[in-house]
Amino acid sequence: MILPELQKGRLLRRYKRFLADIETAEGEVITVHCPNTGAMTGCADPGSVAYYSVSDNPKRKYPHTLEFVETPVGLVSVNTGRANALVGEALAAEQIISLAGYTDIKAESKIPDGGGRFDFLARNAKQASAFIEVKSVTLDTENGAGEFPDAVSERALKHVHALKRMVSIGHRGVLIFCAQHCGISRVSPARSIDPAYAQGLEEAIEAGIEVYAAGCVTDLKTVRIDRAIVFSLYRS
Repeated sequence: MILPELQKGRLLRRYKRFLADIETAEGEVITVHCPNTGAMTGCADPGSVAYYSVSDNPKRKYPHTLEFVETPVGLVSVNTGRANALVGEALAAEQIISLAGYTDIKAESKIPDGGGRFDFLARNAKQASAFIEVKSVTLDTENGAGEFPDAVSERALKHVHALKRMVSIGHRGVLIFCAQHCGISRVSPARSIDPAYAQGLEEAIEAGIEVYAAGCVTDLKTVRIDRAIVFSLYRS
């Protein structure tokens, strides 16, 4: 994925969930949009080097968007909206081997018999349809151990239940953790943060949903999924 041109600054604070203040290279303090609903633990420390994009859309109240933050162990893409696009590219390129062969991949597919949408629906004539949900992972607990979620997430648990329901009626239910933290080498559910999610995910796996994890690489000009990483139910 080609990134928009990024500007470098210093993160001052993140607040009101979707806002952050950045000091630009010229010393100006600007308020930027922060497209991340999580706690951003470990990647929102004041004083961190930050990279932001600039929109030319005159209707935007905040034309700047926080994209990356530098941490001691690597760059983190805090724009969780990019995870879906990254996985979409990987699906189209058949990088995720267990999902190769699908010829019709649709984004934002309605959940059958339920509210909301799945991130992707993959179909072809020879395989069961695959309903796919993507989650961005940015929480690095220690030594490359990524965890999700970084805050209690009833929405994420709802998606797990919906994937489980798809399996029960003969489809594939697939959860993909996209680690947008360059220091993460493995992923597990954050049991200490959201035990209900961890338990629900474990039960869904027992019921047949598939879970995969992928790692990313960036040079701040492009970002892409470049490898499969380990998923486990318990942090190793």
